[in-house]
Amino acid sequence: MGRTFEIAGELRVRRLGYGTAQLTGPGYWGPRLTSGEGVALLRLAVDRGVTLIDTADNYGPDIAEELIAQALHPYPGDLVLATKGGVIRTGPDEWHPAGRPEDLRAMCEASLRRLRTDAIDLYQLHRIDPAVPLADQLGTLAELREEGKIRHIGLDTVTLDQLDEALTVLRPASVQNRFNVLDRESEPVLGRCEELGIAFLPWFPLGNGSLAAGAGAGAGSGAGAGAAIERVAARHGATSGQVALAWLLHRSPVVLPTPGTGSAVHLEENLAAADLVLTDEDTRTLDALTS
Repeated sequence: MGRTFEIAGELRVRRLGYGTAQLTGPGYWGPRLTSGEGVALLRLAVDRGVTLIDTADNYGPDIAEELIAQALHPYPGDLVLATKGGVIRTGPDEWHPAGRPEDLRAMCEASLRRLRTDAIDLYQLHRIDPAVPLADQLGTLAELREEGKIRHIGLDTVTLDQLDEALTVLRPASVQNRFNVLDRESEPVLGRCEELGIAFLPWFPLGNGSLAAGAGAGAGSGAGAGAAIERVAARHGATSGQVALAWLLHRSPVVLPTPGTGSAVHLEENLAAADLVLTDEDTRTLDALTS
């Protein structure tokens, strides 16, 4: 199980990263922590070896990107920042695709200012806007890449058909879809990413926290699945959440989980999952689970 991956063949990262959504409040709206607490958590992540930080302009909105710059700028040379644009927020848990070229350009420019950088390592289209041709949305990102404002382009929440359509326009460096040990709807998308060497960043790698909570916690998972995860965890002296993350790392070399947390204790726990080596028996048990 390799510990690193080269996004687009050039951005080498440790495969277990850190996601910043949990730095914001309920519904990804407003602050969850004080700015000092958020800064400390981000610095701890980097101190512990994280080289991939995943964020979005609309986490807060703006809050997560601003905290990243406050905590980490000037950025370490090996740190890869992935952010997202293409969604407008009007309140907690309210998301509206906005993929017109002028919208995407304005969002990218704003992220550059908040992150205090001249170029974003990985800029992902947060949602495909059904009202705008995909070629136009990707074409705008390609123009921004040509202008040196972004280095690589990614996609978030796409079907296999959408990914294949995107591939007729450009080769994305990454895809970010919901995926975890009990939620494998995006298995075909992961398969295409593995085939092409595209980074796959699973969101909700811990089921929005439910997989870290023990037996029967996962929505729709049933007590049986949760108990099976706990049995694997007990064999290793680990937690259920660590097993769920380790399964993702074992699942494919292109998988780059970026679990988020607002807790230093949970951050340390999550990162320790990179050291958990599952046996063949463990993997068979976990592969057999269904939601």
